[in-house]
Amino acid sequence: MRLIAIAFCIAIYTQLPAQPQPYSVETKTIPGTEVSYRLAYLPGGAFRMGEGEGHEVSLDPFWIGVKEVTYEEFVLFQFRQNDSDASVWGEGQYKADAVLRPTPQYIDFTFGMGSKGGFPAVSMTQQGALRYCQWLYQKTGEFYRLPTEAEWEYACRAGATGSLPPNVSADSLQDHAWLFENSYEKYQPTGQKTANAWGLYDLLGNVAEWTLDQYADNYFELIGAAAANPLIPPTQRHSRTVRGGSYDTFAQDCSCTRRQKSDPRWQQRDPQIPKSKWWNTDSPFLGFRLVKPAKAPTAAEVEAFFQGMIRD
Repeated sequence: MRLIAIAFCIAIYTQLPAQPQPYSVETKTIPGTEVSYRLAYLPGGAFRMGEGEGHEVSLDPFWIGVKEVTYEEFVLFQFRQNDSDASVWGEGQYKADAVLRPTPQYIDFTFGMGSKGGFPAVSMTQQGALRYCQWLYQKTGEFYRLPTEAEWEYACRAGATGSLPPNVSADSLQDHAWLFENSYEKYQPTGQKTANAWGLYDLLGNVAEWTLDQYADNYFELIGAAAANPLIPPTQRHSRTVRGGSYDTFAQDCSCTRRQKSDPRWQQRDPQIPKSKWWNTDSPFLGFRLVKPAKAPTAAEVEAFFQGMIRD
């Protein structure tokens, strides 16, 4: 009887859906195009977030972009002529003509640093980044968003207890990141430096990255002890938390724990009144990375998310 019971349990187990293996990578293609991007699966877990002894934080599993979103991906959303009605969105009838798209750029927001060949998309506001996520959901039927502060730091640390990823030191940081000291003061194509222990590129350096959270000096006080999936929802346009540093950051100022808040001065030369909802004229050092929760939300939850998180 014991052998029969074990065999029966095995039979049931093998019929369960296969779970992603930790740090496994999947490749996605944007419908109607040949443009693809890759996501790495990070298992949930607890870690000590922040400087010093840190604060206990636990996270559910999630997928995260192996690289920063590139111009090749973003321009499919940015320009109507690059899009089509192709979609696998099961909850709606996607129409490219109905999409709210970024306003035209009236100057070169890349400042000549490059937009073809795997360069990161830059200079969009956080709203612009979230609108891209919303568009990608409608194209693919999969919910994408920006990482929370906690998710971003968890991905950057890759299991390390210090402020740099495993096997990365102050002396070797330039092998893993484009910084002021080695970037020639411009961003570079994604994925050229050494990946971290979880196979993720450019979390440090190259371009800084938007997170989902409203910036708060007392972040750890607000999320409380032993926080689970912490998020400080936005209440206004500024300031939001930016992570990772960029090609314009000195090595001594770049780590997985360093926090930066968005600044209205990033739109200083914007002649529009009011300032653009889509673009920062003065932040070519800033882009973003995708996150997809392992547990997919319902269509109603997705709609509520974008309504609550996108602040004009």
